[in-house]
Amino acid sequence: MTPETTDTPIPATAPKRGTWLREHSELGVCVLLLALGVLVLTDALTMSVDLTQRGPVGPRTVPLVVGGGLLVIAVLLAVDVLRGGRGEAEGGEDIDLAEPADWRTVLLLAGVFLANAVLIGPLGFPVSGALLFWGSAYALGSRHRDRDPLIAAGLSLVTYFVFDNLLGVPLPGGPLMGVL
Repeated sequence: MTPETTDTPIPATAPKRGTWLREHSELGVCVLLLALGVLVLTDALTMSVDLTQRGPVGPRTVPLVVGGGLLVIAVLLAVDVLRGGRGEAEGGEDIDLAEPADWRTVLLLAGVFLANAVLIGPLGFPVSGALLFWGSAYALGSRHRDRDPLIAAGLSLVTYFVFDNLLGVPLPGGPLMGVL
C-alpha cells in the first residue's frame, strides 16, 4: 500500500512582524555611522579657517577625511548587510551571561572616578591620582594593603612627571606643587 499524496499546496506561514529588521539589525550601525559622518563633514565644512593659512593641509583636512571615511564605511556595511552578511558572535570572552552583573565593583569604580574628579583640584594630581589608582585596584579585587598604596603613589608620581615635565601638559600639583 502506498500512502496517498495530495497535490494541495501547504499554506506558507506569514513572516512575523519585525523579523526582517531583526535579521538586518546591523543597518542600525550603518545609520549611526552615516549620521556621524554627515555631522563631522558638516562641522568641517562650516569651520572658519584663517585666510593666512599656508599649505594644503589645514584644520579641515582631518575632519574631512574622517567624515568621508565614515560615509564610505556606512555604505559598504549597508551593502554587505543587504547582501546577507552577518556579524559573528563574540567568541573570545569567557563570561557566563547567566550570572548577574557585579554592581559592587561598578559602583566602587564609579565612586573612585567621581572622587578623583572632585579631589584633583584641591589635592592635585599626585594625591588624587594615587587615590584613583589604589581605589581602582581595590575595586577590581586586589587586597595587598601594604603594596597597593606604594605602587599607586609611584604610578601617580611617574604619571605626573611625564605629563607635566616631559609632555608639557600641566596637571594640578595641589599642596605638593612646591615640593615636586
